[in-house]
Amino acid sequence: MTRDSYVSPPQLMVRGDVEAAIAGAPHRLSGDLHCGGQDHFYLEGQIALATPGESSDMHVWSSTQHPTEVQHGVAHLLGLPFNAVTVEVRRMGGAFGGKESQATIIAGIAALLAWKARQPVKLRLPRDDDMRATGKRHPFLIRYDVGFDAEGHILALDLTLAANGGNVADHTPAVLTRALCHVDNCYFLPNVRIRGLACKTNTVSNTAFRGYGGPQAMLAIETIIEEVARRLGLSVHAVRRRNFYGIGRNDVTPYGMRVEDNIIERVVDELDHTVGLAAWRREIVNFNHISPVVKKGLATMPVKFGISFNRPALNQAGALVHVYTDGSVVLNHGGTEMGQGLFIKVAQVVAEAFAIDLDHIRVSATSTAKVPNTSPTAASSGSDLNGMAALNACREIKARMTEVAADHFGVPADEIVFDSNRIYAGNRSLSFAELAALAWEKRVSLSATGFYRTPDIHWDSASNTGQPFYYFVYGAAAAEVAIDTLTGESRVLRAELIQDCGRSLNPAIDLGQIEGAFVQGMGWLTSEELWWDGEGHLRTCGPSTYKIPGSRDVPPIFNVRLLKDAPNRAATIYRSKAIGEPPLMLAISVWLAIRDAIASLVDHKLAPRLDAPATPERVLSAIEELRARKASRRAKA
Repeated sequence: MTRDSYVSPPQLMVRGDVEAAIAGAPHRLSGDLHCGGQDHFYLEGQIALATPGESSDMHVWSSTQHPTEVQHGVAHLLGLPFNAVTVEVRRMGGAFGGKESQATIIAGIAALLAWKARQPVKLRLPRDDDMRATGKRHPFLIRYDVGFDAEGHILALDLTLAANGGNVADHTPAVLTRALCHVDNCYFLPNVRIRGLACKTNTVSNTAFRGYGGPQAMLAIETIIEEVARRLGLSVHAVRRRNFYGIGRNDVTPYGMRVEDNIIERVVDELDHTVGLAAWRREIVNFNHISPVVKKGLATMPVKFGISFNRPALNQAGALVHVYTDGSVVLNHGGTEMGQGLFIKVAQVVAEAFAIDLDHIRVSATSTAKVPNTSPTAASSGSDLNGMAALNACREIKARMTEVAADHFGVPADEIVFDSNRIYAGNRSLSFAELAALAWEKRVSLSATGFYRTPDIHWDSASNTGQPFYYFVYGAAAAEVAIDTLTGESRVLRAELIQDCGRSLNPAIDLGQIEGAFVQGMGWLTSEELWWDGEGHLRTCGPSTYKIPGSRDVPPIFNVRLLKDAPNRAATIYRSKAIGEPPLMLAISVWLAIRDAIASLVDHKLAPRLDAPATPERVLSAIEELRARKASRRAKA
């Protein structure tokens, strides 16, 4: 920042007269916050197998979220047209954004060596090399100046988000754009100016990671909300509620999109009532009165997260569906499976469309030779995009099969019913397999491609305005922590989550995703600390020095509830909602609870200065600094 050295041009989002509003505000405060990066620490590292084919063909098996990017990268590297390179992905052992662009490097090296040797080449990085060579979640430096009234309403906010982009742009510009779009979280900001800076440094390029700038931005606004509440001597929970987006008023985001599906008050109310938040708070206060060393903290966290790629062109998907004459089905689509359950969800869509059992469907490996020009499986949009593309392909085949059945039974097409592996016309029926064989006899195609593009989204990157998201996902969490004020160590004791999934395609998968995202977010905010030396080399490059959460770090009391009777207002696949990224931000409740525990040392009259991750060293430092501030105030008084 001091050298004005950036990997991409600065970004700016403005609404209202910020300077005048801050100057005229009854209260004003400013500050800064630093949040660290995070390694993806996928169980399967970066790996690729490249095999030269006939003529100039190249076949690459890659552990990638974006087969088309690998295809393009290998083709450019070898000087080949795209149709000469096939990229295939069976599954990945985790990714979290770390195999969106980074996988192209490994696949490119393997392909180049295979091209030169004319032999298959497999390349896999050991864990320490993987961590040294690949990008991470972006560390952010956050600076803020906020004006507010006596009730805690934010009147104006001047905010700078400076991301450590590393040595080249990679995903940094897009990460910053999404960060700018999530500074508001659940809050209406009438006057706001947000600067996004993509700082150039001597580390590897930082990249996509679950949340994609959203977590850092939400950390900023939640810090500000807490600072405002502490300054005024008000409840943080109350200040949050006073700033929530309204319904029919105060409902336009800083980038000009109206929040039409606002259910945040409902979600927060349900959390409050379900867990008995007021009584829980009293228990914490009573404990702290009698415990001189161990202090507990309690905090809540609301989340509003936008779903869709910020770049409209990426919001598209294709699928290929074949029905065979024995009634079995093969499904292929542009999404990749990395353990998030995408394949089973899209297969469920196909099973529902044909009214057949799930075990009749086989999902084949993602391949650029089957579904071309794919978007990355990212932005929590895999099920939305690929599910709709598969459904459109099924509808086309089903319409043809319906005509065959109607002709066979001699009834109108609208009297044909698909149900439980059979096709009915009144009291007469055929099995799905029998109808498929009959369609083949009638020379009717049983194969179709499906395509889907997300409607009603647009974005002007010059002004950072538009409607970048198809809908929002909501959630709320409450977390209880304990800290040792002598050592700075902390432990999460209880977490209560409520997540909006729309009409869930698969509740079991969604619950697993929510739990995993929350624990991953905990790691980012508490224990996962990246250390770089002055030369830009990573020194925490293995599990001995880089501490991801283990099974013992999971809260002993950990309850997740899906919001009931809340179908998506947007016309998504069966009115479901995305689930991959939004729950990660709920883990900010843990970091806020640690701050709350520290603040209890001064009766919550001051806000602690605590960066993320909240390691024992940082917690202890924040405790000492807070006590020094309290002593200084007493001396002045």
